[in-house]
Amino acid sequence: MQESDIALIVGLLGACLVALLLVLLARREAAAQRSQAAQDVAGIKEEARNHLEAAARREERARERELAAVAEQAQAAEHEKRAREHERAAAEAERVAERELAAAERRAAAQVARAEDAARRLLADAEAKALTDLEQASGLTAQDARLELTRRITEQAQNDAASQVRRAEAQARRTAEARARRIVATAVQRTAVATSAQSAITVLALPSDEMKGRIIGKEGRNIRHFEALTGVNVLVDEQPDSVVLSSFDAERREVAQITLEALMADGRIHPQRIEAAYAEALAGADERAVAAGHDAAERAGVEGLHPTLIRTLGRLRLRTSYGQNVLEHLVETALLAASLAAEVGANPVVARRGAFLHDIGKALTQEVAGTHATIGADLARRHGEPEEIVNAIAAHHDEVPVETVEGVLVQVADAISAARPGARRQELDQYVERMDKLEALVAAHAGVRRALAMSAGREVRVVVEPTEVDDYALPQLAVAIARHIEADLTYPGEIKVTVVREIRASATAG
Repeated sequence: MQESDIALIVGLLGACLVALLLVLLARREAAAQRSQAAQDVAGIKEEARNHLEAAARREERARERELAAVAEQAQAAEHEKRAREHERAAAEAERVAERELAAAERRAAAQVARAEDAARRLLADAEAKALTDLEQASGLTAQDARLELTRRITEQAQNDAASQVRRAEAQARRTAEARARRIVATAVQRTAVATSAQSAITVLALPSDEMKGRIIGKEGRNIRHFEALTGVNVLVDEQPDSVVLSSFDAERREVAQITLEALMADGRIHPQRIEAAYAEALAGADERAVAAGHDAAERAGVEGLHPTLIRTLGRLRLRTSYGQNVLEHLVETALLAASLAAEVGANPVVARRGAFLHDIGKALTQEVAGTHATIGADLARRHGEPEEIVNAIAAHHDEVPVETVEGVLVQVADAISAARPGARRQELDQYVERMDKLEALVAAHAGVRRALAMSAGREVRVVVEPTEVDDYALPQLAVAIARHIEADLTYPGEIKVTVVREIRASATAG
């Protein structure tokens, strides 16, 4: 045999051997898979048996519950049947009881009626006998006695009622006076406005020193032309770095102020420019009035006014009454009236509006005949104001009867605004005199270095010399000053005396 044949035979034998090995491995793997499959089948069969047993048990329990439910249902039906029988028996017993009760009530009513008839007959006989005996004993008939008793009871009731009325009136006067003081004090304290009388001068600050020379002009030409054109006196040497416009006519003073402010802003000051600025200031008077009216209405909290009323109110910015600016007075009066109305339970909106418009007629007194209250009421009525507002305006000086509580509050607020210390020039002089007298009286005490009247004269601060008055003498000095004020001064309310003793030491290093 050739070597090639031998190699082929050997290769075939090797291939057969490999195939045999593969067959053995495949059989072993198949046997392992069959074993695993048998185990899986056995597990599945066991699980299925468990499920079947559990299902059988659940079915058995369901059958047991169903039997129990059937038994309970039968028992409930039996109970319901018995309950219906009991209800029928109870209803029958109730009907029998009602019939017996009705019969008993009828018998009792008949007995009561017979007893009442007997009692009435006995009472009538007794009253007739007693009345006969009483008439014989008193010498009066029953009618006369009844009239006398009625007269005495009526007289006693009238006396008691009059006594109660007098006590109620006295109590009302005491409480009303205290409550009125509290309400007015609360309203005044809540309203913070300027109260000093308006001055007849206007002070304008100068932007630079050379501006004063421009205002004067060459040989005083500019200032003379300005004064002749505006009718206002210009004082350039009264205060440093400022110029003073003096005039009792507030409208002229305002026009002059606007004119001079425009000239200083422009920087060119000569007769022609002065005339042009003056013409512009005059032309803007109506616009300034409208702006002032809107501003005042906003500060007073009044809305929805007719444009004509706004413009007329704005004209009052240049009107004064005893030195008090009328427009500021209207704003203050509106705030006071609203506070008073809120305190007493009235309508704050009506009180505020009536108080804000109560002096609007003062802007037209030079044009229309009549008092400012009547003129203002007619103006308000023509421009759609409610009748309660019109009455508050017309009646604030008692020219017509007051018809509402808010009208009375307008009168009160008007009086409070005018009576504030320093609000009007006539009262300002008295106020300043009282402050000076109070400070002079306190300063006359020994050891007092300085006395300061504060809070419109409601408080006085006393500063003492620490070398003359020690700490132990402060209470005695305060009491002595208070007694001196009580004895020598006439003042409303109370004055609080505060004595201050202070020691200061200072040194300079350098």
